[in-house]
Amino acid sequence: MESSPAFAPADHLNDDRERLTQLSSAVLALRRGLPVLRRMLGGCQHGIISAVAAVLAYLPAQPLGLKEGFWASITAISVTQTEFHAAQSTARDQAVGALIGGMVGVCASTLAGRSLWLYAAAIAFSMLICWGLNVASASRLAGSTATIVILVPHEGSVERMLISRLTEVGWGICVAVAVVWLAGRLPAKIWPRATSA
Repeated sequence: MESSPAFAPADHLNDDRERLTQLSSAVLALRRGLPVLRRMLGGCQHGIISAVAAVLAYLPAQPLGLKEGFWASITAISVTQTEFHAAQSTARDQAVGALIGGMVGVCASTLAGRSLWLYAAAIAFSMLICWGLNVASASRLAGSTATIVILVPHEGSVERMLISRLTEVGWGICVAVAVVWLAGRLPAKIWPRATSA
């Protein structure tokens, strides 16, 4: 009688990865198959929406008390999509990733200071939490936020830095989602839909 291994997630993970890779490849092939003018319209619209969101996120940053408004702009660019539902999903990932990575980074810095091993563990732990909460798509953002909290020099306490980052990220998310929502409501004569061009 053959015994099965007590823990064998590798096959399951490989099957999932293979399916996701196939789906991503299919979407990429569809996008590449679009006519050049349609792709250019989509790129132009995405660029315009991103630029508007980035500027709107940055301009009031100083008056709002956000000392590093560029984080709001970077977040707005990251969240901006040409479709509202995609922007909502990206916004959720950005918010969850920033919160988890920021909290893990603060805890790691507070408990053990700045060491390379602690930094690596904070990234891995941030990503593990995202996967455990079933928001794996936020894991890269969690790792990036842990990196910012642990490695980027800052004035004041690490807790204050986290609050600043979360505020700046939150502001950038709000602006991006609002701009995408508004762009989606413009009449087709003014703002033709990239997907229907």
